[in-house]
Amino acid sequence: MGTYYLDIETDGLDEVQNKIITIQYVELERGTGKQLGELSILKEWELGEKEMLRRFIEDSPIGSKYPFDFVSVGYNLGFEHKFLLEKSSRYDDLFPISILARPCIDLRAIGILMNKGEFKNSGLDKLTGKKHSGSPLIEWYETKDYQNIENYIQNETDEFVKWYEWLHKEMPELRNKWDKELE
Repeated sequence: MGTYYLDIETDGLDEVQNKIITIQYVELERGTGKQLGELSILKEWELGEKEMLRRFIEDSPIGSKYPFDFVSVGYNLGFEHKFLLEKSSRYDDLFPISILARPCIDLRAIGILMNKGEFKNSGLDKLTGKKHSGSPLIEWYETKDYQNIENYIQNETDEFVKWYEWLHKEMPELRNKWDKELE
């Protein structure tokens, strides 16, 4: 089983009208959440959207017939799902990427619960050391400030992985406490 942090950046929120500008992923160790290897960032401004999707399918196990070869771990994976499925389905020669049709771990629900059940202020920028939301990316993309986009992606990945490792340490104890409640 391969567990992978997965995220995308887009130039808007509409999966039909807007485009994916980056796809980033890295393998995570099962049981600890530690990052294994370097973060892969596929960039639309270097490859174009179709080639970026092709490389993601070919260079990662997402295209494997065995769904546990690429288990996505992320925050609000429904967003990645709708964009990746819409964009990959446009091209007859690409494998349709369906995140939610495979095993996945979406930590958004945990973030909401950690925020006392409130959706407002439950973003990664409020729960981790992530510096800010992704809203400046659209302007950075339009002005070709690609370095700021890459810095944002690296910070977001680092903070997500740090939080994911922490959850791996803390959640088993929470389960132990719950099991004692059930006795």
